[in-house]
Amino acid sequence: MRIVVIGGTGLIGSQVVKRLGEHGHDAVPASPNSGVNTLTGEGVEEVLKGADVVVDVSNSPSFADDDVMNFFTTATTNLAKAAAEAGVGHYVALSIVGTDELPESGYLRAKVAQEKLIKESGLTYSIIRATQFFEFAGAIANSAELDGAVHLPHGGVQPIAASDVAAVVARTAATEPVNGVLEIGGPEEFTMDGWIRTVLTQREDPREVVGDPQAKYFGTLLTGKQLVPNDGAQLQPTSLREWLAAGN
Repeated sequence: MRIVVIGGTGLIGSQVVKRLGEHGHDAVPASPNSGVNTLTGEGVEEVLKGADVVVDVSNSPSFADDDVMNFFTTATTNLAKAAAEAGVGHYVALSIVGTDELPESGYLRAKVAQEKLIKESGLTYSIIRATQFFEFAGAIANSAELDGAVHLPHGGVQPIAASDVAAVVARTAATEPVNGVLEIGGPEEFTMDGWIRTVLTQREDPREVVGDPQAKYFGTLLTGKQLVPNDGAQLQPTSLREWLAAGN
């Protein structure tokens, strides 16, 4: 199959392209660097010619509320329209567990809008909601630093390895659409502060991690298990211990 991967040079996309290629598919990485820009529409129609599947794992270059909403709504509208005109049979998109449970987060509001556009596009689709990636631990810690300490909420999280996410995305792209939402997560549940504390300790990072119920996670309070996948989610095998042992 010819499978176009939007965001195909990023953390997830590059691994998706590699996996699909190893299984004999014609996997085409597409990004602004290759002349394909879903925000402006540049190159989108051309790259989708003859495509059986489009995979969208792209991300907004800015996380400001208005910017991220504009990115996901504009880019998804452009991509869905071009996919329909090209006769693409399967639209696969990567989203986030808990998108509709944390409306104070501008980023998650934008992901809700993206999902809605896909569901209403008339295309057959699969939306994969993943939990936070292990690889984001450092950025989460940096974003939550205050006076030399890292202040994070005590809400639940079930992080996942990016390689496991890529494996599910690639497998989904190569099979029949689910016409619904698939949730995936890692094998273990942590508290947000506990997860980041474990990573910083392993990396010998001296910053103290403070469990703070008033600390916000990218603009929203995290008080419960909003970021933990629902029952029936497909839990992936790589544990945090294994991921850290691999030198990450």
